[in-house]
Amino acid sequence: MQISIPQRFRSKGSIVSACIVVAALVSAGLVLRGVALYPRTDDAEVTANFIGIAPVVEGPVVQLPIHDNDFVKKGDLLYKIDDRPYLYALQNALAAQMELEGEIENESRRISSQVNSVDVANAGEQSALANETRAADEIEIAEAAIARSEAALKQAQADENYAIGNFHRVQPLLDKGFVTEDDVHKARTTADAKTAAVDQAKSQLQLAKASLLSASAQKQQAVAQISQSRAEVKESAHSVLVLAPLLAQREQRAAAVRLAQYNYEQCSVVAPFDARVTNLTTSEGQYVNVGKQLFTLIDNRIWWVLANFRESQISHTQPGTPVDVFLMSDSSRKYHGIVESASFGVTPDPDVVGKLSEGLPDAQRTLNWVRLASRYPVRVRIIDPPPGIFRVGQVAVVVMRPGHRDR
Repeated sequence: MQISIPQRFRSKGSIVSACIVVAALVSAGLVLRGVALYPRTDDAEVTANFIGIAPVVEGPVVQLPIHDNDFVKKGDLLYKIDDRPYLYALQNALAAQMELEGEIENESRRISSQVNSVDVANAGEQSALANETRAADEIEIAEAAIARSEAALKQAQADENYAIGNFHRVQPLLDKGFVTEDDVHKARTTADAKTAAVDQAKSQLQLAKASLLSASAQKQQAVAQISQSRAEVKESAHSVLVLAPLLAQREQRAAAVRLAQYNYEQCSVVAPFDARVTNLTTSEGQYVNVGKQLFTLIDNRIWWVLANFRESQISHTQPGTPVDVFLMSDSSRKYHGIVESASFGVTPDPDVVGKLSEGLPDAQRTLNWVRLASRYPVRVRIIDPPPGIFRVGQVAVVVMRPGHRDR
């Protein structure tokens, strides 16, 4: 038996079917439009800066006021190493520095005295040079006096010989009456005077020779004094240079003090920023070594989400694009963020480009017909993150809102 459907019911069914198809198309269009305008991904993780805390100096831990997963503020004490050996090293370095400064002060005083000695030696050298010049002049004068005395002696001896000869000629004539007694007396007196003049000339010659000897001796003494003064100047000048090695050690001692001070200060380590302690693997009494990590600090000031978007989704992504972030642990709560940067490179897929190695390229001989879009990490900074919510490694969902840009 065939049931006939009235024409009016068939018309209504067609309309309903058409409406369903149109609604499906509109819904699909809205979904595609939303996906295109507001790209999203659930391939995202929360991250933050973190640093490993390792001691700069070694020794037993005497204070450890923190616990694993504690929140610490900037300046809070993290741990303290026994600082007594480093305090003693600092005191020793300071003592060595003070000892050097004392040596420099004493040496400076001694050198000041030596400088005065140099000045005295220079003055002595100049005085000796003047004495040498004066002695040379006196030698020349004495030699000239000797020459004059020798000439005067010769003249006096000639006059004496003439006077004596004249006296001997005149004296016999007195008996014959050719001369008077006064003439004889006058001739005798003249002869005696000339003899006295010869003696005086000899004395003057001896005196001139003595002056020459004295001047020569003075010159030799002046030359010896010059040599001695120059030796004293040279010795004093060499002594003045002794301060240079001590001054060269000053920076070395100061550096030793700074190093000892640095090591002493590194015994007490404080938090460099507000952070969360994690992976604490030591306790009080443990002897720690330099460079061996004790725990990790997670920087609590700035939090990011690293979201991997398909290459087709980040073509219009720019720094400053607002982003909505949802955590898998609480998907009902929305957090705001902005795009800081998008990566410009990822490791090439060896199944597509082959292996990048030395020598010739290793190109693939097979072709994969399925092409998956590459994913690029986008760095999103959370705006005003609430304390105690975010953890490194949390899974997140990121939705971009490129309609408005934060300046």
